[in-house]
Amino acid sequence: MRIALVSEHANPLAAIGGVDAGGQNVHVAALAGGLVERGHDVTVFTRRDDTSTPTRVRAPEGYVVEHVPAGPPTDVPKDELLQYMLGFARQLRRRWREDPVDLVHAHFWMSGLASVEAAAGTGVPVLQTFHALGTVKRRNQGQHDGSPRARVAVERRLCSSVDRVIATCSDEVEELRALGLPQGRASVIPCGVDTDAFRPMAVPKAERPRLLVIGRIVERKGVGNVIEALAELPQVELVIAGGPPAEVLDTDTQVVRLRELARHLGVEGRVRFVGSVGRDGVPALMCSADVVVAVPWYEPFGIVPVEAMACGRPVVGSAVGGLLDTVVPGVTGELLPPRRPDLLAVTLRDLLADPARRRAYAEAGRARAVAIYQWRHVVASTEGVYASVLGPRAGCLPPARLPSGVTR
Repeated sequence: MRIALVSEHANPLAAIGGVDAGGQNVHVAALAGGLVERGHDVTVFTRRDDTSTPTRVRAPEGYVVEHVPAGPPTDVPKDELLQYMLGFARQLRRRWREDPVDLVHAHFWMSGLASVEAAAGTGVPVLQTFHALGTVKRRNQGQHDGSPRARVAVERRLCSSVDRVIATCSDEVEELRALGLPQGRASVIPCGVDTDAFRPMAVPKAERPRLLVIGRIVERKGVGNVIEALAELPQVELVIAGGPPAEVLDTDTQVVRLRELARHLGVEGRVRFVGSVGRDGVPALMCSADVVVAVPWYEPFGIVPVEAMACGRPVVGSAVGGLLDTVVPGVTGELLPPRRPDLLAVTLRDLLADPARRRAYAEAGRARAVAIYQWRHVVASTEGVYASVLGPRAGCLPPARLPSGVTR
């Protein structure tokens, strides 16, 4: 198949850990590479945000990243990108007329908006993975939600206009049905993990019990709640990884806020910010922790708990979104309501005091990650959905060139 993955803000080649660079970037990169490995021709279309970047770049894994001109060629927060999506769609339509594809898989709602517009009238099916839903974000962030006002309406329209939605967890399907997604139009395929890179490894142990929080440093990730819980856990240290590089942590508003919270609670000496960490360094960092903590207020999927399980680390997480599928309470870790530092402190205290239970969770987590979340399983399942949407066309003849007059 000739496959177009559209990811307007999440470039698979971008450094991970910034405000708008996280799990979606990793997901798109791994999916693209896995599809190439299975014999498909894959191009990822993303918005150009740097004039020095070549228009087309072939990744080491064999897929091509095409940087599409739409809006200023500089970094723009994703919540400000909607105004450029019509231009993005025009460029996609032009490219797909020049070099047709069999199928389009859009990642995030704005990618879906542009993809449906670009593919209109061509007969090319469009599949959608939202990665996050505006209804959930608005419910949890209220007036602090910076998404464009049109987001929920666009997501509702996509539910009725795309050929298939690939949801990352069962909880998301219920949200999609409330948006009007027809019965049987969704397939649930989780995000994956590289279980060769993310694996148990021997690393030097910390002098005292260590908790790890890793990911984007934004308020909804609940990092402040972990610091509040730490105040009830004497002799325990907390490592916080993610955000900007270590040398500029002092100027990051979220880090400044969290450091002030730690000072206020008297735990600043037991909280260490390490900044962004390269993907190669994440497994060893996870293995250095006694428990990996992931307590977001809401989470569409949440790759950190799966990576931690693959590394053989027990997980304490929030009972929200994708974590309801990935973390099995009493087997691979524990789940608790979000925004409850009091319950978090009790849960962590009990787990840190029970090495045998931590070992059991670690072993079960590794086994679950290998059995369910290996990328080869995820890619094969995604390929199966593509084939079902394309029907007899899948893997047969090259697509015919579109007539020159096809437009909208």
